[in-house]
Amino acid sequence: MLMAEPSVLFDTLPTASGHRFGRATLNAPARLNALSLHMVDLLTQQLQAWAQDTSIAGVLLDAAGDKAFCAGGDVVGLYQAIRALPPGQVPPEASAFFEREYRLDYAIHTYPKPIVCWGHGFVMGGGIGLMAGASHRVVTQRSRLAMPEISIGLYPDVGGSWLLPRMPGKTGAFLALTGAHLNAADALFAGLADFLCPHEAHCDLLAGIAAASWRGEQASDAAQLSHLLERLGAGTELPASALRTHFDRINAIIGHDGLDGLAPRLAALAQDTDPWLAQAGATFAKGSPTSAVLAMELQRRARHLSLADAFRLELQASVGCCAHPDFAEGVRALLVDKDKTPRWTPATLSEVTPAWIEDHLRPRFEGPHPLADLK
Repeated sequence: MLMAEPSVLFDTLPTASGHRFGRATLNAPARLNALSLHMVDLLTQQLQAWAQDTSIAGVLLDAAGDKAFCAGGDVVGLYQAIRALPPGQVPPEASAFFEREYRLDYAIHTYPKPIVCWGHGFVMGGGIGLMAGASHRVVTQRSRLAMPEISIGLYPDVGGSWLLPRMPGKTGAFLALTGAHLNAADALFAGLADFLCPHEAHCDLLAGIAAASWRGEQASDAAQLSHLLERLGAGTELPASALRTHFDRINAIIGHDGLDGLAPRLAALAQDTDPWLAQAGATFAKGSPTSAVLAMELQRRARHLSLADAFRLELQASVGCCAHPDFAEGVRALLVDKDKTPRWTPATLSEVTPAWIEDHLRPRFEGPHPLADLK
């Protein structure tokens, strides 16, 4: 009987200086490398070990397959766990998944060594969480990034509440409300990526890491890694950026008058002649009203929070989404039954009350916060 391949592959790359680079490869290409709790735990344990190993100069995080780095978390598994319990109850595996996923994301943001994330193909939701905190974030000409949670009754988590308000202008709010897809140029403009390289240069990256002499010192090794990636990406043609092209218009649509004021302007984009804007408007119009309000409220609260405090707030929100109907209903409609006709509760923005949002955000744990130790 053949043994199934591990869902994350680990290796180390020898280098000219005697140091090594850790390599972690997401290895679930059939499901677009969607993150399971087991994968989160494997990555966390190995990253901790490499952080403490003085022979490891840096880490490369990449993925098997040609379609996706990581298309998000395993939300179908969470849906099944939620549906197995009476309404309003949160399955322990859901609480565990979000807590440990956010711990992993925070560890990447605060890692003591350079991390290259090779974000080829789809990078969505939980994939953004893995990539956002890496010191060297690479996109290719076929990268497609998005935070599409409004379509499944969630919100841009994995640090998105902290990350999105720090993007240029009003683009963070626009992306949260529309789930708009970003190409490599968009990702660079938004601050979600640092380098553009052709995907074919991945093997050259491995060779370049092996041929280099590393010092085991974060600043100098990070600089050397940057120069290597710049050389690999030299001359790569940058696609047109819809986010940059429509930047002024996006700022005007989001405006300053809150969700009630901007909603009609955003929904009207569904009739726009520009396909990218039209898709954004249609996605917003079909999305969960609760998700829209929750995303905007979390961005408002996280604007001046530390990253650790943002993750603590998001954990409360994500567990709260498991206790309310839209998350399970959105996953059902999009990914399980695939009828694409979710029945949102409540059905309109005007019915989403402040008390409803506060109930999503209240703590659902006893004692200290599960992420209290994040600094």
